[in-house]
Amino acid sequence: MNCPEVSKHITHWLKSYVEQSGLKGFVIGISGGIDSAVTSTLCAQTEKEVLLLNLPLRQNKKEYDRASEHILDLEKRFSNVKGLEIDLSHSFDCLSQSLPGSVSEDALAMANTRSRLRMTTLYAVAQHHHCLVAGTGNKIEDFGVGFFTKYGDGGVDLSPIADLTKSEVFQLAEYLGVVTSIQNASPTDGLWSDGRTDEQQLGATYSELEWAMMFSGEVDSLNDRQKYVLEIYRKFHTQNKHKMEPIPVCLIPENIKS
Repeated sequence: MNCPEVSKHITHWLKSYVEQSGLKGFVIGISGGIDSAVTSTLCAQTEKEVLLLNLPLRQNKKEYDRASEHILDLEKRFSNVKGLEIDLSHSFDCLSQSLPGSVSEDALAMANTRSRLRMTTLYAVAQHHHCLVAGTGNKIEDFGVGFFTKYGDGGVDLSPIADLTKSEVFQLAEYLGVVTSIQNASPTDGLWSDGRTDEQQLGATYSELEWAMMFSGEVDSLNDRQKYVLEIYRKFHTQNKHKMEPIPVCLIPENIKS
C-alpha cells in the first residue's frame, strides 16, 4: 500500500467533508487500539479542531494507559488537538442499577451498553463543540464480520478508514508514527474488563478473516483451518448483516394507504 498517498487522500477527504458540513472539526473516542489511533492522527492532519476523548469505564489499565499515551503524543505533535477524559463508570453503574436484574447480569448486553454510553458521550461533546464524530471501524469489522456495536461504536458521522483492512491500518499506523505500545498491542474492542482480544472473541486472526472476506474459490480445495476460518467468517457475516445494511423500512402500497 502506498501509505503517503493513502494518508494524503484520507486527510483531504476529511478536511473537505468537514468544511462542506459547516462544522469545526472532529471528535474521536480513543480506545488505546490501532484503529482509533490511526483515525485520530488522520483527523489531526486536517488542521481542524480535534477533540480526543478518553472514556474509561471499568477499563483494562493497559488499554487506558495506551489511550492516554496516544492522546499526549498527538497533543505534542499537533496544536489543533486537545485531549479530554470523562470517566463514565458512575454513569454506567447508575444505569446498570436501573435495569432489571436479568438485563444487568447479561454480560454481552452490558458490554454493548458500554459502547452505547460512550457513543452518547461522544455526540454530546461533538454537538457542543460543533464537530463531527469520526468513526474508527475498518473494512473487515464494518463490512465483513460486523464486529461493532450497533448504535455504539457503529454510531458515527463519517468513516475515514472503513475501506482499509486491519492489515492496511497497521501499515498506515507505522507510517503515521503511532506510538509503539499501540502498534504492538493485540487488537481488542475494549468492552471487557478482562481485556480479551478480538481474536479470542472471533476465533480467528484479522489476516485470516481478510482472506475469508476475499475468498471466492472452491471450499473443497481448502485445508481444515481454512475451512474453519471461512465458516467463522460466514457465520458472523450472516448473523451481523443487520448492522451492515440500511434499516429496513416497511413500504405500504399506495392502493391500501389511500
